[in-house]
Amino acid sequence: MYKTLIGAMLAAVMSVAAPTLMAGDDLPSKTVEQIFAQKDQLSGKRIRLIGKVVKVNNGIMGKNFLHIQDGTGGPETNDITVTSQETANKGDKVEIEALVTTNRDFGSGYAYPLILEEAKIKPAK
Repeated sequence: MYKTLIGAMLAAVMSVAAPTLMAGDDLPSKTVEQIFAQKDQLSGKRIRLIGKVVKVNNGIMGKNFLHIQDGTGGPETNDITVTSQETANKGDKVEIEALVTTNRDFGSGYAYPLILEEAKIKPAK
């Protein structure tokens, strides 16, 4: 009797506490070089990137602009700009989840053929 009761209780708990995907769990992980190479296919999609913050400009047009490098890419494809309401410090290793955007023109001379927007930033493990 107790085994049946415990089994029923466990089944009820498991059905309530079933694992769910966290936001971003199914995002593709990309390198900086891959994002540049696949920018047209990735445009409008969210991706995950792990890299090092090499430059930070906070509070520009209500956004924080960060430059991220991960050791991939060449002279024109090794540094990607990220915008976010969050920020990090130069030298931090971070995990970014962001929207890939192409041909973004903010005006005032801020035009980007490729940029990651609406980024969520957290320390990388």
